[in-house]
Amino acid sequence: MIKAPLYNVKGEKTGEIELPETVFDVPSNDTLLHQVYVAISANLRSPIAHTKDRAERAGSGRKPWRQKGTGRARIGQVRAPHWRKGGIVFGPTKDRNFSKEANRKMRQKAVRIALSEKLRGDKVRFVDTFAFEDRKTKSFSALIAGLGIASTKKTLVGFAQEERDAEKMSRNIDRVTNVLSENMSVYDLLQSEYLVITKQTVAMLAERFSEEKVRQMSVKN
Repeated sequence: MIKAPLYNVKGEKTGEIELPETVFDVPSNDTLLHQVYVAISANLRSPIAHTKDRAERAGSGRKPWRQKGTGRARIGQVRAPHWRKGGIVFGPTKDRNFSKEANRKMRQKAVRIALSEKLRGDKVRFVDTFAFEDRKTKSFSALIAGLGIASTKKTLVGFAQEERDAEKMSRNIDRVTNVLSENMSVYDLLQSEYLVITKQTVAMLAERFSEEKVRQMSVKN
């Protein structure tokens, strides 16, 4: 087992916490991290740019004048692309699909790699519990400062389901992002420099990525 310092809500070191090797001691794999990060980013992307083709433009479909005999160029409708206010040809549309695939095994292993990398880089802070005497934002801000994290650094705070009350305390702190620990993804971890979690989250991660479950995922895939 790996050991790391454990802090209280005042930012004081109170002891050590044992960490499961299946979660916090996984070998590096930058290729996998990048692949999963790009897939998640692509799936979060939605097309905004959209141009209207001739079918979407406003205007009559009636032929402006007869085909022959007027001396003018032939034209089928006023929504033709070469006319002013006509449809756009080959323009970007909202129908584009940016989604990419990353299977469950890849996503879960990438989370374990990202957690291991943060621990190796001393970017994880473990707190005993998020039980504060009051529910004020400044109390949580004082905890972040007490953990040695500068206010200019992006910080991800992972909450267990039972710690949702403390989540409200940190949501207004600049450069601090909240996420339910069970929903934590590679995207969340790589978007922030520091990670703050409690013993309860560590226990949840240990259960989620136990040796038996990791072995079962390997067999299935």
